[in-house]
Amino acid sequence: MTEIHAEPTLVLDPTPGKAGRSAEPVVRAMLRAPFQARTWKELVYVFTVFVLGCLAVAYMYLGWGGGLMISLTIIGVPILAVILLVGRIWGRIYRALAKDLLGVRVTPPPPFRPEPGLIGFVKGAFTDRTSWRVALFLLAQAVLGVVVGFFVLLTVAMLVVIALSPIPWALLDPVNLDAQGVEHHSMFQFGDYYLETWPRVLGFAAVGLLGCFLAPWLVRAVCWLHGLLTIALLSATAADRRIAELQQGRQAAVDDSTATLRRLERDLHDGTQARLVTIAMALGRAEDRLTSGGDPRDLIADAHASSKEALTELRELVRGIHPPALELGLGPALETLAARSSVPVELRVHLPERPSPAIEAIAYFSVAELLTNVVKHADATRAWISVVPTDARTIAVTVRDNGIGGVLQPTDGALAVGSGLSGLAARARTVDGTLTVQSPTGGPTVVTILLPKDGSR
Repeated sequence: MTEIHAEPTLVLDPTPGKAGRSAEPVVRAMLRAPFQARTWKELVYVFTVFVLGCLAVAYMYLGWGGGLMISLTIIGVPILAVILLVGRIWGRIYRALAKDLLGVRVTPPPPFRPEPGLIGFVKGAFTDRTSWRVALFLLAQAVLGVVVGFFVLLTVAMLVVIALSPIPWALLDPVNLDAQGVEHHSMFQFGDYYLETWPRVLGFAAVGLLGCFLAPWLVRAVCWLHGLLTIALLSATAADRRIAELQQGRQAAVDDSTATLRRLERDLHDGTQARLVTIAMALGRAEDRLTSGGDPRDLIADAHASSKEALTELRELVRGIHPPALELGLGPALETLAARSSVPVELRVHLPERPSPAIEAIAYFSVAELLTNVVKHADATRAWISVVPTDARTIAVTVRDNGIGGVLQPTDGALAVGSGLSGLAARARTVDGTLTVQSPTGGPTVVTILLPKDGSR
């Protein structure tokens, strides 16, 4: 048992100096906000979605209104279906804007796949959840993009004009007349209060300048709402992502089985078949020699040696399909695998319940490939393998080495397509598993595969 002792924590009152320093980042952020590229991108986004929102309102009014009016005719229903599907184009535009200007990346929904024929097309259009979600998004944009966007743009424009008002006030000499006909050198007035002196003008401009430093946060809040709306209505749903994962897993399983069959065919053709032909030829020559009264023992010995080599190759092929050691369980199979490794391996297997045969096979072959990578690429002197349950339904297979690390991954965090690790990840996804890699430069490399005990959930 491990006992943990901790000292009592003392909470000290912050000093005034620390409180002042804690406010410095906020002040710096406010001062930098108007000059940051993010602010200008978000302002361009608000303006763009305002224009697009006006067009979307016209599209909804004319398209849906006209479509509903002619929906009672023969061609009305197909036209209405086309109008509904056009919403997918709007969704693609808004996703591109959110990605380029807001940095909001969403998984696009699956493409529209109608059933054959006109009836299938119309039925598919009216049952397409993506199109209906885009229609709801466009309705929301009529409020958030047009109404709210208009007031945000108007507020920003007014603040800029107020901040710069001393320049036209001094250069253009504006004149206002009050109710008594008295002239006032003023651009702005509040009732009978005219901004006609330098202190008043500069004070009012200071208010506008302060607003210019606060406006980016208003724009940022509105863009945050746009990002939430985009994620909620324009991204793939959980069901869509689940279907895509299942399709990818099925394709990975098909590709893996195809590659395995091709490897077996190549190995049988180039190895075992050639040895069997050699054995047959040796036995034929031995038969001819025996018929002619010669001594065939050397030929029979060669055939015997070749048959042993063929049996060894067949055992290796069978082990590649389903290792015999797995009949005893994953633990003994991994012990055999670790014993054959040229790098010393420390193995820890703790499985109170035995996983399904499919999971054991995936875990075994994944560990085998990871150990091969350790030997070939990691420049490691030691490796550790751990197989333990994470909860009642999942096991974690972890392979760690003390090598040089630096497993190359793209900036988006996905494994490179076609790499060995991407193949392992695809194999894990076929049963709803996951693969994660931690490999900083200089090591260590830790690969963790989470697999369900009973196969796909």
